[in-house]
Amino acid sequence: MAKVIAVANQKGGVAKTTTAINLSASLAAAEAKCLLVDCDPQSNASSGLGIPRDPSRLSTYEILLGAALAEHAILPTEQEGLWILPSRRDLIAANLELIEAERREFRLRDALEPVRNNYDFIVLDCPPALDLLTLNALVATDSVLIPMQAEYFALEGVSQLIETMDRIRENFNPVLEIEGVVLTMYDDRTSLAQQVAGNLREFFSDKLLQTTIPRNVTLAEAPSYGKPVLLYDARSRGAESYIRLAKELLDRHEAARSKEPVPALTSAHEAEGESTPPSHPEEAAAS
Repeated sequence: MAKVIAVANQKGGVAKTTTAINLSASLAAAEAKCLLVDCDPQSNASSGLGIPRDPSRLSTYEILLGAALAEHAILPTEQEGLWILPSRRDLIAANLELIEAERREFRLRDALEPVRNNYDFIVLDCPPALDLLTLNALVATDSVLIPMQAEYFALEGVSQLIETMDRIRENFNPVLEIEGVVLTMYDDRTSLAQQVAGNLREFFSDKLLQTTIPRNVTLAEAPSYGKPVLLYDARSRGAESYIRLAKELLDRHEAARSKEPVPALTSAHEAEGESTPPSHPEEAAAS
């Protein structure tokens, strides 16, 4: 059964969709069957994999509303071993249309359940908001990969995301955990980046991934060609960094699978060993 990973961060502009696309492509390049689910009405993950906008095409909108089966909406991509369940702009309406629906928080999980055995990994690209679409993704996922920039304002969004995850564990998805935090658009030459990375490592410990994603022009160019960076320029620093990220997650996945089952943890906070991430000084004062 597929490991489901949601790529989420409430703050925009942190390379969330870039990470979802290129992590998925790199997992597929490592011979893991991967499905990318575009949960964002902006549908950038879809266009970034060469799926043209088409209002008549089945998408996550129909899947969430129960008007179609996931298997009928999934499309192949140019990257071998990678498929996509595309999105389109009217997905934004699902936030309103699902308010009174039965099992509204479980719609995506229920829809993906019949196809989970077809893949090794399912990656969910979440919108940059904590809305009903993101809630569906967090209920459907096993873990959350959090991309973030090494700057203090980025810590505020992570704080709110972790608080949301705590509530979802308590009410909908008790196995939800942090897959990892990955630093994006990272420049280790700046003292600020090094300081923020140090603070994050102190708080998240081994949840802060060793792999960092650098600022790279090729990563910004690839989506305009409808390709993951691996197919656009496999020798670029961006492509190499996402290959390393995929390998790090695959190694962690294999290590976790080799361990013996452990008893259920007593609380969500003990499960992650966390409460609130290091925050901006003004945020701390406000609380």
